[in-house]
Amino acid sequence: MTAFRGELAALAAALIWAIASIAFTKLGRRLSPTALNVSKGLISIGLIGLTLGLRGAGPPAANGSAIWLLGLSGAIGIGLGDTAYFASLNCLGARRGLLLESLAPPLTALLALLVLQERLSGAAWLGIGLTVGGVAWVIVERSPDPGIPRDRPLRGLVFGLIAALSQASGAVLSRAALSTTDISPLWGTLIRLVAGLGVVLLWLLVKPAQFRSVGKEMSQLRSPRFLSIVAGTAFASTFLGIWLQQTALKFAPAGVAQSLLATSPLFVIPIAVALGDRVSLRAVLGVLVAIAGIWLLFWRG
Repeated sequence: MTAFRGELAALAAALIWAIASIAFTKLGRRLSPTALNVSKGLISIGLIGLTLGLRGAGPPAANGSAIWLLGLSGAIGIGLGDTAYFASLNCLGARRGLLLESLAPPLTALLALLVLQERLSGAAWLGIGLTVGGVAWVIVERSPDPGIPRDRPLRGLVFGLIAALSQASGAVLSRAALSTTDISPLWGTLIRLVAGLGVVLLWLLVKPAQFRSVGKEMSQLRSPRFLSIVAGTAFASTFLGIWLQQTALKFAPAGVAQSLLATSPLFVIPIAVALGDRVSLRAVLGVLVAIAGIWLLFWRG
């Protein structure tokens, strides 16, 4: 299965993010999008630095342009994209927020075609369409999230669109850097996270009031229990999730990788069944359509 390492990494990341999205929605009730982004970024950078040290992995021997591309990818995809995504979740809830995120795969494929000249076969485009369509069908079918404000749909829509475009742009930039160099996915993850966190911190420095507000919110991390929850979520979603994402972008075309990364809602179905929820025939059909698309993305020729 070495030939499909990128595709398999993308599906593994999607599974992790499906579980993490539930935790992020709950954490969003106590931490603002910016505070959550900073918290998970700091924890994940520390974990990656520790991992690289234990593995004895020195800095990558790559040209400056590749490092710059990864940094820009992190600034856009993580610094801007994640903050916008968390804001969208707060306004719309997990299901509708994920629906807007389903726009990222086709945007990624189009940007990769325009910027990287990365042409996909007709089967791959059909696979992207089926996968995204099946995912969207599953999300739309579900009932609205309880406890989500009803007076901020436009705000949530704008943040969701910004998040989708940022994710697509970040994926293409990462693909451009990783596919042409020997930079490991783990080092790529660290570079992206540092750049993304740097953008957020610079923004806070020019907003003293918001900086103080975020600092006050993050004081909640002094609680061992709350810190363990945030750290566990950051380890899964950011440390493991982005590491797998970068592996996918290194070994699979950007549009294909991003489509498989967007299958998180499909993994929510078995989780819901395990928790005793009923799953409709429509949701099952949506999953089957998406699985057909995934099959095409693996054996696209």
